[in-house]
Amino acid sequence: MEVKYVPVINYVGAVTGFRTKNLDLVWFGGLTGVQARLQTPNSIVIAQRDIDKEFKSVFIVNKKLNLTPAKELSDLKSLRNLRFTFGSENSTSGRLMPEYFLNIAGVKTSEFKGKKPGFSGSHDATIALVNSGAFEAGALNKQIWEKNLKNNPKRTKNVDVFFVTPSYVDYHWLSQGDLDEKFYSGFTKKLKKAILNLNENNPNHKIILEMFNAKKFINSDAKQYKNIEEIGRKLKKIR
Repeated sequence: MEVKYVPVINYVGAVTGFRTKNLDLVWFGGLTGVQARLQTPNSIVIAQRDIDKEFKSVFIVNKKLNLTPAKELSDLKSLRNLRFTFGSENSTSGRLMPEYFLNIAGVKTSEFKGKKPGFSGSHDATIALVNSGAFEAGALNKQIWEKNLKNNPKRTKNVDVFFVTPSYVDYHWLSQGDLDEKFYSGFTKKLKKAILNLNENNPNHKIILEMFNAKKFINSDAKQYKNIEEIGRKLKKIR
């Protein structure tokens, strides 16, 4: 198959491109995947990475605060009255789930300094802002935090992990439901098989898997994301 890569500049663009059928296959975060699926009848969850079955976020703080790391969810109350930033407004790991866990701990976003949180736009930017002291605390994808810790010590030198969240499901491949009609009978099944058969022992496959920070892709289905949908509705990210 001839493949055309279509870059999108943000989460909303990806959901819109999928809804208008300008995109056949999209790598979505948990929340945006649910949003896209609800707006696009018959779309199909194809696969997720091995790490997406039990994904996590981290809350980070500037070292100058000298905060003792949280031992349990209720300790997130220590973040009240701080300058706090999420990542993108529609990020699952950088906004939706961190806000959900804050709410469980009894913390409202209106209790942050300035009576609202910031939105950095990306996980890397969240680290940079907390590292510089522009914000005192933030939340982001645990995987990206660990990658920065390893590869970008300057960006993380003034930052400590305050809390690691419980696990949840996140990223996944979502395809249009009519690809068999658009291309040929059995196409969707073959597409799914190609993704699931990526093997790190194959040098070419390994390059792809490393770009996704995964060892393999595994089966996934829409039912796994029901909790994300419920949380999205609760936080008014899905209406």
